[in-house]
Amino acid sequence: MADIQPYMRDGYTKEFHTTVKSIADGKFVTLNETYFYPTSGGQPHDTGVLKTADGREVKVIFVGLFGEQPSHQVEPEGVLKVGDEVTGTIDWDRRYTHMRMHTAAHLVSKVFEDKKGAVVTGNQLGLDKSRIDYELDDYNPDELRAFEDVVNEFIEQSLDVTSHVVSREEAEELLDRLSTLKMGFPEHITQVRLVQIGDIDMQACGGTHLANTKEAGKVKFLKFDNKGKNNRRVYFTVE
Repeated sequence: MADIQPYMRDGYTKEFHTTVKSIADGKFVTLNETYFYPTSGGQPHDTGVLKTADGREVKVIFVGLFGEQPSHQVEPEGVLKVGDEVTGTIDWDRRYTHMRMHTAAHLVSKVFEDKKGAVVTGNQLGLDKSRIDYELDDYNPDELRAFEDVVNEFIEQSLDVTSHVVSREEAEELLDRLSTLKMGFPEHITQVRLVQIGDIDMQACGGTHLANTKEAGKVKFLKFDNKGKNNRRVYFTVE
């Protein structure tokens, strides 16, 4: 996370102005800067539109990361030109739902760690439901279901959600004590963005988040799956 992108600094920006930097195959557009979130870390990409001052407009249907550079797949093809000044408008309903899901996922993970020592091995956010995968030996769905109330108690506390960037070394020291994620950092990573929820949780994360837990609404557990051995999965949504 050496290059902290604008969407990491401010997840609430719905519209922004920038310039087309490059175009490949008529449809893969890079911008001088972007607030469109690219698919990564279990969070799906944003969608929206790019529009020029003279009225040319394309839909952003996918955003992916190529190295550290977000690339926007647009349609129709061949509408934009390198150097065009454009206004980007993000589909806010989609973005905000992912923000609510993402902050909720951090809280769910924290409760599962505190209560059961569960370690996160994967996750996938969605618009209707999200899932988190865990390593967990002692599997009792009835016990896990009761943790829903604990998660919602944290939400009701209206905890501030903040982020800051630290060195890789500082992050490794902090997260060795705090993280529920079973993963390390790639060798090229020198700086890490940490997302903190009140004084209860801190995780390395490049996603978009709420400013306060209260915005998440209410978490509802939908389903628990036993994936074999000690691999477990919980599905949840926000209401």
